[in-house]
Amino acid sequence: MRTAQLIVDVTHVDIWFNMASSAWSERILQLLRRMNNFYSAGSSRSSCFRFEIDGAQVGWIPPHVASLLMPHTDVFLPPQKGAVSLCPSLDCYEKRSEAVNDVVEALRQESSLTCLRGWRDERYSVKPRFCDVPLMWMERAATSLFGVKRYGVHINGYTVNGSGEISMWLARRSNTKQTYPGLLDNMAAGGLAADVGIKHTLIKECAEEACIPADIAAKACPVSTVSYTYEDEEGVFPESQFVFDLELPLHFVPSVGDGEVQDFYLLPIEKVKELLATDDFKPNSAMVILDFLIRHSLIEPDTESYYQEFVTGLHQTL
Repeated sequence: MRTAQLIVDVTHVDIWFNMASSAWSERILQLLRRMNNFYSAGSSRSSCFRFEIDGAQVGWIPPHVASLLMPHTDVFLPPQKGAVSLCPSLDCYEKRSEAVNDVVEALRQESSLTCLRGWRDERYSVKPRFCDVPLMWMERAATSLFGVKRYGVHINGYTVNGSGEISMWLARRSNTKQTYPGLLDNMAAGGLAADVGIKHTLIKECAEEACIPADIAAKACPVSTVSYTYEDEEGVFPESQFVFDLELPLHFVPSVGDGEVQDFYLLPIEKVKELLATDDFKPNSAMVILDFLIRHSLIEPDTESYYQEFVTGLHQTL
Protein backbone atom coordinates (compact mmCIF):
# COMPACT_ATOMS: atom_id res chain seq x y z
CA MET A 1 0.00 0.00 0.00
CA ARG A 2 2.81 2.40 0.86
CA THR A 3 4.45 1.73 -2.52
CA ALA A 4 1.16 2.37 -4.30
CA GLN A 5 0.70 5.60 -2.33
CA LEU A 6 4.21 6.72 -3.27
CA ILE A 7 3.49 6.11 -6.95
CA VAL A 8 0.27 8.16 -6.71
CA ASP A 9 2.10 11.01 -4.92
CA VAL A 10 4.88 11.07 -7.52
CA THR A 11 2.30 11.07 -10.30
CA HIS A 12 0.56 14.07 -8.74
CA VAL A 13 3.88 15.90 -8.53
CA ASP A 14 4.62 15.16 -12.20
CA ILE A 15 1.16 16.38 -13.23
CA TRP A 16 1.58 19.59 -11.23
CA PHE A 17 5.07 20.18 -12.66
CA ASN A 18 3.88 19.62 -16.23
CA MET A 19 0.94 21.99 -15.71
CA ALA A 20 3.23 24.67 -14.27
CA SER A 21 5.72 24.19 -17.11
CA SER A 22 2.95 24.39 -19.70
CA ALA A 23 1.57 27.59 -18.16
CA TRP A 24 5.07 29.16 -18.27
CA SER A 25 5.52 28.18 -21.91
CA GLU A 26 2.12 29.60 -22.86
CA ARG A 27 2.94 32.93 -21.17
CA ILE A 28 6.25 33.14 -23.03
CA LEU A 29 4.52 32.32 -26.31
CA GLN A 30 2.00 35.11 -25.64
CA LEU A 31 4.88 37.52 -24.98
CA LEU A 32 6.52 36.67 -28.30
CA ARG A 33 3.24 37.02 -30.18
CA ARG A 34 2.62 40.42 -28.60
CA MET A 35 6.12 41.62 -29.48
CA ASN A 36 5.64 40.50 -33.09
CA ASN A 37 2.00 41.56 -33.46
CA PHE A 38 2.69 43.79 -36.48
CA TYR A 39 2.90 40.64 -38.59
CA SER A 40 -0.18 38.95 -37.11
CA ALA A 41 -3.68 38.86 -38.56
CA GLY A 42 -5.64 41.97 -37.69
CA SER A 43 -2.63 44.29 -37.43
CA SER A 44 -2.50 47.67 -39.17
CA ARG A 45 0.24 46.54 -41.56
CA SER A 46 -2.06 46.30 -44.59
CA SER A 47 -3.22 49.89 -44.09
CA CYS A 48 0.19 51.41 -43.33
CA PHE A 49 2.13 53.34 -45.93
CA ARG A 50 5.70 52.38 -46.72
CA PHE A 51 8.10 55.18 -45.79
CA GLU A 52 10.59 55.44 -48.63
CA ILE A 53 13.71 57.53 -49.25
CA ASP A 54 15.24 57.41 -52.74
CA GLY A 55 13.09 54.38 -53.51
CA ALA A 56 14.30 52.38 -50.49
CA GLN A 57 11.86 51.47 -47.75
CA VAL A 58 12.98 52.67 -44.32
CA GLY A 59 9.76 52.36 -42.32
CA TRP A 60 5.98 52.06 -41.99
CA ILE A 61 3.70 55.09 -41.52
CA PRO A 62 0.27 54.48 -39.96
CA PRO A 63 -2.66 56.15 -41.79
CA HIS A 64 -3.41 58.66 -39.02
CA VAL A 65 0.22 59.83 -39.09
CA ALA A 66 0.26 60.07 -42.90
CA SER A 67 -2.74 62.40 -42.79
CA LEU A 68 -0.86 64.72 -40.41
CA LEU A 69 2.15 64.79 -42.76
CA MET A 70 0.26 65.70 -45.93
CA PRO A 71 -0.08 69.46 -45.23
CA HIS A 72 3.73 69.66 -45.24
CA THR A 73 4.01 69.59 -49.01
CA ASP A 74 7.54 70.99 -49.00
CA VAL A 75 8.73 67.85 -47.20
CA PHE A 76 6.44 64.94 -48.08
CA LEU A 77 4.95 63.87 -51.40
CA PRO A 78 1.32 62.68 -51.48
CA PRO A 79 1.02 58.90 -51.05
CA GLN A 80 1.64 56.99 -54.26
CA LYS A 81 1.31 53.21 -54.72
CA GLY A 82 1.11 52.68 -50.97
CA ALA A 83 4.21 54.72 -50.15
CA VAL A 84 5.00 58.12 -48.63
CA SER A 85 8.25 59.65 -49.88
CA LEU A 86 10.27 62.78 -49.24
CA CYS A 87 10.34 65.57 -51.81
CA PRO A 88 13.15 65.15 -54.39
CA SER A 89 14.67 68.47 -53.35
CA LEU A 90 15.63 66.86 -50.05
CA ASP A 91 18.54 65.10 -51.66
CA CYS A 92 21.08 64.72 -48.85
CA TYR A 93 21.40 63.57 -45.24
CA GLU A 94 21.38 67.05 -43.72
CA LYS A 95 18.44 68.40 -45.75
CA ARG A 96 16.25 65.37 -45.04
CA SER A 97 17.07 65.32 -41.34
CA GLU A 98 16.42 69.01 -40.76
CA ALA A 99 13.23 69.13 -42.85
CA VAL A 100 11.63 66.10 -41.20
CA ASN A 101 12.71 67.29 -37.76
CA ASP A 102 10.99 70.64 -38.37
CA VAL A 103 7.76 68.77 -39.18
CA VAL A 104 8.09 66.55 -36.12
CA GLU A 105 8.73 69.60 -33.94
CA ALA A 106 5.49 71.10 -35.24
CA LEU A 107 3.62 67.86 -34.57
CA ARG A 108 4.57 68.02 -30.89
CA GLN A 109 1.50 70.22 -30.48
CA GLU A 110 -0.72 67.39 -31.76
CA SER A 111 -2.31 65.89 -28.63
CA SER A 112 -2.93 62.49 -30.22
CA LEU A 113 0.80 61.84 -30.73
CA THR A 114 1.59 60.82 -27.18
CA CYS A 115 5.02 59.44 -28.07
CA LEU A 116 6.30 62.97 -28.71
CA ARG A 117 5.73 63.88 -25.07
CA GLY A 118 8.80 61.79 -24.36
CA TRP A 119 11.09 63.97 -26.49
CA ARG A 120 14.71 62.97 -25.77
CA ASP A 121 16.89 65.15 -28.01
CA GLU A 122 18.49 61.88 -29.10
CA ARG A 123 19.15 61.16 -32.77
CA TYR A 124 18.61 57.76 -34.36
CA SER A 125 19.90 56.78 -37.80
CA VAL A 126 17.36 56.05 -40.53
CA LYS A 127 18.46 53.43 -43.08
CA PRO A 128 17.05 50.33 -44.81
CA ARG A 129 19.47 47.91 -43.11
CA PHE A 130 21.94 48.27 -40.27
CA CYS A 131 24.86 47.80 -42.68
CA ASP A 132 23.64 50.62 -44.98
CA VAL A 133 24.77 54.24 -44.99
CA PRO A 134 22.27 56.37 -43.01
CA LEU A 135 19.93 58.42 -45.19
CA MET A 136 18.96 60.82 -42.39
CA TRP A 137 18.60 61.05 -38.61
CA MET A 138 15.38 61.27 -36.61
CA GLU A 139 14.48 62.21 -33.05
CA ARG A 140 14.15 58.99 -31.06
CA ALA A 141 10.67 59.84 -29.75
CA ALA A 142 9.36 60.19 -33.31
CA THR A 143 10.67 56.94 -34.75
CA SER A 144 7.51 54.95 -34.01
CA LEU A 145 5.43 57.43 -36.05
CA PHE A 146 7.48 56.48 -39.11
CA GLY A 147 8.10 52.86 -38.16
CA VAL A 148 11.85 53.20 -38.71
CA LYS A 149 14.19 50.53 -37.39
CA ARG A 150 15.62 51.11 -33.94
CA TYR A 151 18.70 49.41 -32.56
CA GLY A 152 19.92 48.92 -29.03
CA VAL A 153 22.47 47.13 -26.87
CA HIS A 154 21.53 44.73 -24.04
CA ILE A 155 23.98 43.20 -21.59
CA ASN A 156 23.32 39.96 -19.72
CA GLY A 157 25.38 40.25 -16.53
CA TYR A 158 25.79 36.88 -14.84
CA THR A 159 27.98 34.87 -12.49
CA VAL A 160 28.99 31.21 -12.30
CA ASN A 161 29.93 29.75 -8.91
CA GLY A 162 32.32 26.92 -8.18
CA SER A 163 29.54 24.36 -8.66
CA GLY A 164 28.74 25.70 -12.11
CA GLU A 165 25.45 27.30 -11.01
CA ILE A 166 24.47 30.41 -12.96
CA SER A 167 22.97 33.51 -11.38
CA MET A 168 21.98 36.68 -13.22
CA TRP A 169 22.05 40.34 -12.28
CA LEU A 170 18.74 42.10 -12.94
CA ALA A 171 17.98 45.79 -12.71
CA ARG A 172 14.78 47.34 -11.39
CA ARG A 173 13.95 50.35 -13.57
CA SER A 174 13.37 53.68 -11.88
CA ASN A 175 9.75 54.63 -11.21
CA THR A 176 10.42 57.90 -13.06
CA LYS A 177 11.45 56.26 -16.36
CA GLN A 178 9.40 57.40 -19.36
CA THR A 179 8.86 53.81 -20.47
CA TYR A 180 8.16 50.70 -18.38
CA PRO A 181 8.78 52.39 -15.01
CA GLY A 182 9.49 50.07 -12.10
CA LEU A 183 9.85 46.89 -14.15
CA LEU A 184 12.70 44.38 -14.14
CA ASP A 185 15.32 44.80 -16.85
CA ASN A 186 18.70 43.58 -18.04
CA MET A 187 21.63 44.68 -15.91
CA ALA A 188 22.37 47.41 -18.47
CA ALA A 189 20.94 48.40 -21.83
CA GLY A 190 20.52 51.40 -24.07
CA GLY A 191 19.48 52.64 -27.48
CA LEU A 192 22.03 53.00 -30.26
CA ALA A 193 22.23 56.68 -31.15
CA ALA A 194 23.30 57.96 -34.56
CA ASP A 195 27.06 57.86 -35.21
CA VAL A 196 27.79 55.96 -31.97
CA GLY A 197 29.39 52.51 -32.02
CA ILE A 198 27.94 49.37 -30.46
CA LYS A 199 30.86 48.62 -28.10
CA HIS A 200 31.07 52.30 -27.14
CA THR A 201 27.38 52.23 -26.24
CA LEU A 202 27.87 49.05 -24.21
CA ILE A 203 30.70 50.50 -22.15
CA LYS A 204 28.84 53.80 -21.68
CA GLU A 205 25.60 52.15 -20.51
CA CYS A 206 27.44 49.80 -18.17
CA ALA A 207 29.20 52.75 -16.57
CA GLU A 208 26.18 55.05 -16.40
CA GLU A 209 23.55 52.55 -15.25
CA ALA A 210 25.51 50.02 -13.20
CA CYS A 211 28.88 51.70 -12.39
CA ILE A 212 30.76 48.88 -14.12
CA PRO A 213 34.38 49.89 -14.87
CA ALA A 214 35.32 50.02 -18.54
CA ASP A 215 37.96 47.28 -18.19
CA ILE A 216 35.29 44.86 -16.94
CA ALA A 217 32.58 45.96 -19.40
CA ALA A 218 34.99 45.56 -22.32
CA LYS A 219 35.12 41.81 -21.62
CA ALA A 220 31.47 41.43 -22.67
CA CYS A 221 31.09 39.03 -25.61
CA PRO A 222 28.76 39.73 -28.56
CA VAL A 223 26.57 36.64 -28.80
CA SER A 224 23.34 37.33 -30.64
CA THR A 225 20.71 39.75 -31.85
CA VAL A 226 17.06 39.71 -30.83
CA SER A 227 14.70 41.24 -33.40
CA TYR A 228 10.93 41.81 -33.44
CA THR A 229 8.27 44.25 -34.67
CA TYR A 230 5.24 45.32 -32.67
CA GLU A 231 2.65 48.04 -32.87
CA ASP A 232 0.68 49.92 -30.24
CA GLU A 233 -1.17 53.21 -29.95
CA GLU A 234 2.12 55.10 -30.42
CA GLY A 235 3.03 53.56 -33.76
CA VAL A 236 5.18 50.78 -35.22
CA PHE A 237 8.35 49.51 -33.53
CA PRO A 238 10.76 47.42 -35.66
CA GLU A 239 13.61 46.84 -33.19
CA SER A 240 16.81 44.83 -33.00
CA GLN A 241 18.94 44.45 -29.89
CA PHE A 242 22.65 43.60 -30.04
CA VAL A 243 23.08 41.13 -27.21
CA PHE A 244 26.22 40.71 -25.09
CA ASP A 245 27.01 38.25 -22.30
CA LEU A 246 29.23 39.52 -19.50
CA GLU A 247 30.39 37.03 -16.87
CA LEU A 248 31.14 39.09 -13.79
CA PRO A 249 33.50 38.25 -10.92
CA LEU A 250 31.65 36.66 -8.00
CA HIS A 251 32.68 39.51 -5.71
CA PHE A 252 31.52 42.29 -8.05
CA VAL A 253 28.28 44.11 -7.23
CA PRO A 254 26.80 46.65 -9.70
CA SER A 255 25.55 49.86 -8.16
CA VAL A 256 23.03 52.53 -9.16
CA GLY A 257 24.59 55.18 -11.38
CA ASP A 258 22.57 57.72 -13.36
CA GLY A 259 19.24 57.10 -11.64
CA GLU A 260 17.62 55.15 -14.46
CA VAL A 261 17.80 52.09 -12.19
CA GLN A 262 16.59 51.96 -8.59
CA ASP A 263 18.10 48.62 -7.55
CA PHE A 264 19.99 45.50 -8.64
CA TYR A 265 19.32 41.86 -7.75
CA LEU A 266 21.46 38.75 -8.16
CA LEU A 267 19.05 35.85 -8.66
CA PRO A 268 19.43 32.13 -9.44
CA ILE A 269 18.80 31.54 -13.11
CA GLU A 270 15.75 29.35 -12.38
CA LYS A 271 14.17 32.26 -10.50
CA VAL A 272 14.95 34.56 -13.41
CA LYS A 273 13.32 32.08 -15.78
CA GLU A 274 10.22 32.02 -13.59
CA LEU A 275 10.01 35.82 -13.55
CA LEU A 276 10.08 36.04 -17.36
CA ALA A 277 6.48 34.79 -17.48
CA THR A 278 5.19 37.54 -15.17
CA ASP A 279 4.09 41.12 -15.85
CA ASP A 280 7.04 42.36 -13.78
CA PHE A 281 9.48 42.28 -16.71
CA LYS A 282 10.16 44.81 -19.47
CA PRO A 283 8.99 42.79 -22.51
CA ASN A 284 11.98 43.09 -24.83
CA SER A 285 14.39 42.47 -21.96
CA ALA A 286 12.49 39.27 -21.16
CA MET A 287 13.12 38.24 -24.77
CA VAL A 288 16.86 38.91 -24.43
CA ILE A 289 17.03 36.71 -21.34
CA LEU A 290 14.97 34.02 -23.05
CA ASP A 291 17.64 34.03 -25.76
CA PHE A 292 20.27 33.61 -23.00
CA LEU A 293 18.41 30.59 -21.60
CA ILE A 294 18.27 28.95 -25.02
CA ARG A 295 21.91 29.65 -25.89
CA HIS A 296 23.11 28.26 -22.54
CA SER A 297 21.01 25.09 -22.98
CA LEU A 298 18.80 26.00 -20.02
CA ILE A 299 15.85 25.48 -22.37
CA GLU A 300 16.12 22.41 -24.59
CA PRO A 301 13.98 21.07 -27.47
CA ASP A 302 13.38 17.70 -25.80
CA THR A 303 11.63 19.34 -22.84
CA GLU A 304 10.16 22.52 -24.38
CA SER A 305 7.47 21.84 -26.97
CA TYR A 306 7.52 25.49 -28.15
CA TYR A 307 11.29 25.53 -28.65
CA GLN A 308 11.10 26.34 -32.37
CA GLU A 309 8.41 28.98 -31.82
CA PHE A 310 10.63 30.61 -29.18
CA VAL A 311 13.66 30.72 -31.48
CA THR A 312 11.63 32.08 -34.39
CA GLY A 313 9.93 34.71 -32.24
CA LEU A 314 13.27 36.03 -31.05
CA HIS A 315 14.81 36.40 -34.50
CA GLN A 316 12.29 37.96 -36.86
CA THR A 317 13.39 39.78 -39.99
CA LEU A 318 12.73 43.49 -39.60
